[in-house]
Amino acid sequence: MTTAAADIPVSGTTSTTDSPRRSGTFAALRVRNFRIYVSAHAVASTGTWMQNIALEWLVLEVGGSPAAVGVTMACQFLPMLLLGLYGGMIADRYPKRVVLMITQSLNGLLSAALAVLTIAGQIRVEHVYLFALAQGLVFVVDNPTRQIFVNEVVPERYVRNAIALNAAVFQTSRLIGPAVAGVMIATVGSGWAFAANAASYIAPLTGLMLIRSADLIRTPPLERAPGQLRSALRYVAERPHVAWTIVLVGVVGTFGLKFPVVLTAMADQTFAGGAVSGAQLYGLFNVVIAVGSVAGALIAGGRTHPRLRTIVLAGAAFGAAQLAAALAPGLGVFLAALVAMGMVNLAFQAMANSSVQSWVDGGVRGRVMSLYMLAFVGGTPLGGPVVGWITDAFGARAGMAFCGLVPLLAAAGVAYALSRHARTVAEPAPA
Repeated sequence: MTTAAADIPVSGTTSTTDSPRRSGTFAALRVRNFRIYVSAHAVASTGTWMQNIALEWLVLEVGGSPAAVGVTMACQFLPMLLLGLYGGMIADRYPKRVVLMITQSLNGLLSAALAVLTIAGQIRVEHVYLFALAQGLVFVVDNPTRQIFVNEVVPERYVRNAIALNAAVFQTSRLIGPAVAGVMIATVGSGWAFAANAASYIAPLTGLMLIRSADLIRTPPLERAPGQLRSALRYVAERPHVAWTIVLVGVVGTFGLKFPVVLTAMADQTFAGGAVSGAQLYGLFNVVIAVGSVAGALIAGGRTHPRLRTIVLAGAAFGAAQLAAALAPGLGVFLAALVAMGMVNLAFQAMANSSVQSWVDGGVRGRVMSLYMLAFVGGTPLGGPVVGWITDAFGARAGMAFCGLVPLLAAAGVAYALSRHARTVAEPAPA
């Protein structure tokens, strides 16, 4: 009998606490340290969204085309492509709270410098590229450390829920950040949005100091030894459910999540007109996506043990939703498609992230998650410019269709590969 791809046995840190029972959509909030952590995250995330919106619009203004937005994204994520696995090594070796305090401080200083240049009227597109590159270097260490720090903040039975709630908070802040950024861009300029983001980093720094050390569930630090990066790669290669999930996440991250490059053009070229400006529409698009994203993250948070087939189907649905948005005949249908995009995208991301973390051992989790993030964002130096070029050459609708078609085909390919693997495992050995 053939075993379904979604039922491939999982090796790693499976335990009784990872059983497929529901513990509530907000279960992780029972933990004091997590309440502090997620509250600080909410403030910082609002500032991050303000900066993201202001930065993308600033690049479009000083760079002159959607391709400049793609180049900025490429600069931001190029360090992850080159150095991503080393960031995971740092996350495995050093105290995670200390590492996060350093990275959050650096992010605040970088945003403050960008704010000063912009407010002073001295900003050029080359400055933005350099800022994105420097921020990308911090991201190499900060992101995998933040991904796995949640395993020290909450007990194992709450980890999946905590990851989903983090995603929900990040997307809820997307409802506030873009709206505030839109007002600031139109009134006082982008520079003050960058200044507000710099100030917002006080919240995570304060939260990290308030977290009760005695309640942290510390992972033993990784001792120095040769070949630790290669051993992490072998570890993933020996677990098809982990490897193929990372592959699918990589394709979605490289091409599917480049719709911000397209949305600026959709706002400015396709739907703008009359009393509604492109900047206002762009802010609206981000808010609408966030509404769907919050719903998707909460749905994922209520699932403590999603099957692999559910993750693959969510990836395919995300691609299909982008295709629907590309073909939308009017603004109303387009907005409805954006809600669906946000919902299935965040459900996919939250389920994939929490599943990979639960499938691997604690001692290798930082390196595996750095590989995960390398796949997720490391392709941006390729995907950002490609989507920007397609949008410039063939129009915004063609760019969005491309962003949807590639993940849809990738999900179909991963489903086929997992199905073949399951049939191979189920076949009896020859006599």
